[in-house]
Amino acid sequence: MQIHCAGPVESTQCLKCCSHLHPVVGSVVLCTSQNAFPVFALNDNGPAASTGVGLAAAVSVDCDFCHVLKGMRFVDYVTIKVRSGRGGPGCVAFRREKHVPRGGPSGGDGGRGGSVLIEADGNLYTLLDLRYNRHHFAPNGSPGEGSNKTGRDGKDLVLRVPPGTAVSMTGGSRTLDEVVREGDQLVLVRGGRGGKGNAFFKRATRQVPRFAQPGEPGEEKDVTLELKMLADVGLVGQPNAGKSTLVSAVSAARPKIAEYPFTTLAPMPGVVQVESFQSFVIADIPGIIAGASEGKGLGLRFLRHIERNAVLLFIIPVVSPDPRAEYDQLLHELYTYDATMKHKPHTVAFSKSDLLPRGERHTWLTAVRQGFPPDLETHLISSVAREGLTALKQALWARVVEERKASAERILDTA
Repeated sequence: MQIHCAGPVESTQCLKCCSHLHPVVGSVVLCTSQNAFPVFALNDNGPAASTGVGLAAAVSVDCDFCHVLKGMRFVDYVTIKVRSGRGGPGCVAFRREKHVPRGGPSGGDGGRGGSVLIEADGNLYTLLDLRYNRHHFAPNGSPGEGSNKTGRDGKDLVLRVPPGTAVSMTGGSRTLDEVVREGDQLVLVRGGRGGKGNAFFKRATRQVPRFAQPGEPGEEKDVTLELKMLADVGLVGQPNAGKSTLVSAVSAARPKIAEYPFTTLAPMPGVVQVESFQSFVIADIPGIIAGASEGKGLGLRFLRHIERNAVLLFIIPVVSPDPRAEYDQLLHELYTYDATMKHKPHTVAFSKSDLLPRGERHTWLTAVRQGFPPDLETHLISSVAREGLTALKQALWARVVEERKASAERILDTA
């Protein structure tokens, strides 16, 4: 919880980076107590009267660096400039050694320039490391030397990215390639070859070549990296449908939960434990509104994360005036964005069932089901009351297992 500092406080430690600072009047501070909700007015003459509960807990200053990084931890789209190293030039040299007359050409080849690659690292989940460092240049190859010495190759520059990162040329719409699994590598720009030294060109008819090749130039490109989150289950729903509350109830993730729309501004993954050695990843996707496929709301920015989800879970609150119309609207936005999503299996969960009288819940669910396709799996859940979550997790796990088997069979068929 953030408050404004209205006077001196004892604790001056940033909760995030642990840097010690001195708070000033008007600075942003964080309350370490879960039970205090103080509201202080700015006052240059000292502490002002609190309009809320008295501040009994220590407060900590949120330093400028952490304040800038707020809301920027999840970065899924960056444009970078990459350049490979040029190859080293070949050497023009002749062997000159005592008692060896006419030693002949001995110029070595130049070294290969370094390439720029990306590699999937399972420990990363965002492209934040590349957001503020957009220029990546690999070193050049070293020139060749006499005595037939080949120049040193330039070291390859490896950029680590999360699995599920796709690469495209800046300004183009076609995806060039992507890294999906841990350890997958993709060469963005390849280093230039080293030039040949004059020893390479010696012939019976040309015994004294006095020339060598220059190294090949490197490549330079502007590429766009786009992260599409890899999750087994993706949550689809309008703002304030209860998606973040569900993720916090079934996993250890702690997404932001509030009563206003678009509380979730970035996908939030969580691991759901069903039984021993049975778990899957669920992703809280920001809310989808009408026209999202055309860029409204958060628009296309987060719709792409749904592409990689094996199973979709539609969240529709029981307080919706027309659950079937809301379901159709969500399907329309997904299919308009990508027609291939028609083939993704999905389940519907009616959230916030605790708002219905306990004796009317079964009747309500039976009546609503009549407006949906008969083969569509539906669940009535309450994340706050923890009702219906076990059955939902087991049903999602069964769907995930089916999709994993189908994916493995497709891989074997194409191998």
